[in-house]
Amino acid sequence: MQEIVRVVVDAMGGDNAPDEQIKGAIQAVNSRDDIEIIFTGRQEVITSQLEKYTYPQERVKIIHADEVIETGESPVEAIRKKKNSSIVTGEMLVKNGEADAFVSSGSTGAVLAGGQLLVGRMKGVQRPPLAPLIPTENGVALLIDCGANVDARPSHLVQFAQMGSVYMERVVGIKNPRVGIVNIGAEEEKGNVLVKETYPLLKECKNINFIGNVEARDIPAGVCDVVVCEAFVGNVILKLYEGVGATMIKKIKAGLMSSLRSRIGALLIKPALKETVKTFDATQYGGAPMLGLKGLVVKAHGSAKSTEIQNAVIQCVEYKQQHINEIMGSIFNVSPEK
Repeated sequence: MQEIVRVVVDAMGGDNAPDEQIKGAIQAVNSRDDIEIIFTGRQEVITSQLEKYTYPQERVKIIHADEVIETGESPVEAIRKKKNSSIVTGEMLVKNGEADAFVSSGSTGAVLAGGQLLVGRMKGVQRPPLAPLIPTENGVALLIDCGANVDARPSHLVQFAQMGSVYMERVVGIKNPRVGIVNIGAEEEKGNVLVKETYPLLKECKNINFIGNVEARDIPAGVCDVVVCEAFVGNVILKLYEGVGATMIKKIKAGLMSSLRSRIGALLIKPALKETVKTFDATQYGGAPMLGLKGLVVKAHGSAKSTEIQNAVIQCVEYKQQHINEIMGSIFNVSPEK
């Protein structure tokens, strides 16, 4: 019998809420038979939006939550005070075993704080990292951590490498994924104190395929599948990646429209160029999972459109069906708690 995966979607979080969140979730539930969607947010708003769509009503539910956590609020304070917010309500459903995963485009700080305080860490996990997929020349790589742990210790980075390896092998399908640690040079003796202390620990780690240091310029070339760093470095890499990608696309479009000859050429290369540009579109890969929690929490971009939400929901299904938490529990010699 097919396993139904229950995914909570925060209908109120994000720049384009609730329209794109609801549209994306409905696209996901219509595309597969193994998804159940639970929307959290203002019921009357969600109900009104759902009237636009045809979908299997037995697999779509609404849990009313009349509060919204805004981006400018203190994350921990908001989680504690706004107990009837769409974020807290959704993460509590995961905590209580009433849902398998939570997807939100809302306040990053609140989603991450709720992941730690409400859903909770798996036993044995020191720090849950945020880990988005980023495009490379060969496909994708997992950037871990990109925003959850700015002040990390060597033991944290080792766990990031282990969790990232499980995710890339089981969810993305890359066998024996290559793990690299971000550094300012390829030589083992280079780097700051954190990287120097972490390097030998990664070399000794038996359950990862560690390839050594990775310079930032080599990440887009796909030299490794799991890119390990602490959150400050990871967030800088991610934001620069997104900024350069958007700028390059704009420059290419401007160049193709600059003359009659270039416009004619643009018509000829348009299909191939469209497919190439698509591979560098972050929305194709869903959101960033927060690994190492008792249940799955996925953070989508604040500006997420329906495609990203749809892919984030499907990402949750693959995570659950591949038993990622059970595998991580075995690595850290504990049973994942429900």
